[in-house]
Amino acid sequence: MRRGRDVPLLVARARDGDARAVARLITLVESGDELLPQVAAALAPYAGRAQVIGLTGAPGVGKSTTTNELVRSLRAEGHRVGVLAVDPSSPFTGGAILGDRVRMQEHATDPGVFIRSMSSRGHLGGLAAATPQAVRVLEGAGCDVVLVETVGVGQAEVEVASLADTTLVLLAPGMGDAIQAVKAGILEIADVFVINKADRDGADATVRDIQGMIALGERGPGQWRPQVVRAVAARPEGIDDILGAVERHRAWLVEHDELRRRREARATAEVEAIALGVLRARLGSLHAGTGLATLAAKVADGSLDPYAAAGELLAELDQRVAG
Repeated sequence: MRRGRDVPLLVARARDGDARAVARLITLVESGDELLPQVAAALAPYAGRAQVIGLTGAPGVGKSTTTNELVRSLRAEGHRVGVLAVDPSSPFTGGAILGDRVRMQEHATDPGVFIRSMSSRGHLGGLAAATPQAVRVLEGAGCDVVLVETVGVGQAEVEVASLADTTLVLLAPGMGDAIQAVKAGILEIADVFVINKADRDGADATVRDIQGMIALGERGPGQWRPQVVRAVAARPEGIDDILGAVERHRAWLVEHDELRRRREARATAEVEAIALGVLRARLGSLHAGTGLATLAAKVADGSLDPYAAAGELLAELDQRVAG
């Protein structure tokens, strides 16, 4: 038990490729363990060493199959690969099937691949709250490419774009007409569109719709124009084309100093999320007292407005912090 909570030892073992140590570190991250600040401090020197690729799209478009084939190709090129596959959790039981890992069993015995399924635990946006810190763990473990696969998402779950260097949005024929393509907000985050299952009827129409949507976008000189790639991941076909588009995007990021900007924005969001989490915990502690209940009763009977009540609550919090 002591060895399982010895952060320097765990990080050293993770750096040596010990999958159990990597898993233990991610478990500490997911559980919000009190050792998390120590874990973050120990991993900080290894930040920014991995290329982070996000894969998102609606349920059934083939995200897990595509991820599996990307892992195969990346391993053939000699990369050490980490995979974080986020699955939805039940709103009733809190449980999750974590089935994405089942589809990648062929890589389970490869020491150059680490696959972790994560429950979203009710977190919105397509990821789990712990995903950014889990990426840091995989970077510290020596993964030079990290694939982050979101839950099956709809039109508004775009959080992966703030985490990834390159975001792949997977689509499949039959997603709808051109109007549906234009109004789907998730399409706006794509650096590369992957039209998977491109052997099906309607693939040409889907490509045309996406290309038409891209043409409507306003871009200044030198800005990245999202690429559209066809694939049939189940065969597999088009995987090299996907990786080629990813590499072209990475070269553009470096050339235009966009990689640094994106990673600084990622760090900003990460720090902000941690700070807000601490504030929420402190606000939660106010439930133990009578102040919040008293304010809520006044708001309910109309003797106090909610903004004034929130101001009083924050003033109480400031007093606690000062004290």
